[in-house]
Amino acid sequence: MELVCPHCLAVNRVPEARLAEHPKCGKCGEQVLTGEPVALGTASFAKFTSRNELPVVVDFWADWCGPCKMMAPVFAKAARDHAGRMLFAKVDTESEGAIAQQFGIRSIPTLIVFQQGRENARMSGALDRGALDRWLSQNTRAC
Repeated sequence: MELVCPHCLAVNRVPEARLAEHPKCGKCGEQVLTGEPVALGTASFAKFTSRNELPVVVDFWADWCGPCKMMAPVFAKAARDHAGRMLFAKVDTESEGAIAQQFGIRSIPTLIVFQQGRENARMSGALDRGALDRWLSQNTRAC
């Protein structure tokens, strides 16, 4: 399985059976599956969402957005709990407006699930943990 290192963006091949063993990047030596949302920008977005074979759940947010701030801890906890089955990332729509425009983000927070570079599902609005887990189970392939 190919996984992109969130630290150096190197593509690593990791046997699926070893995902739970905290694989390290062959280039920089850092953990590939951190269990934390990865901040994505123009330089990292396309590679991270297209080269990872695990589903990538992206939260489009902004610092001034109250619902975004309320959902942030829920999103971070989901990232830890689903580590090794899916990846979580965040895009600040204020500093990364081109990415938000590319995906037609009209309201925030908006979550998009990418599977091998393709948008698989989209949801706008803040979700509590139960709603987020239900949405993820309906919109990601089991890994």
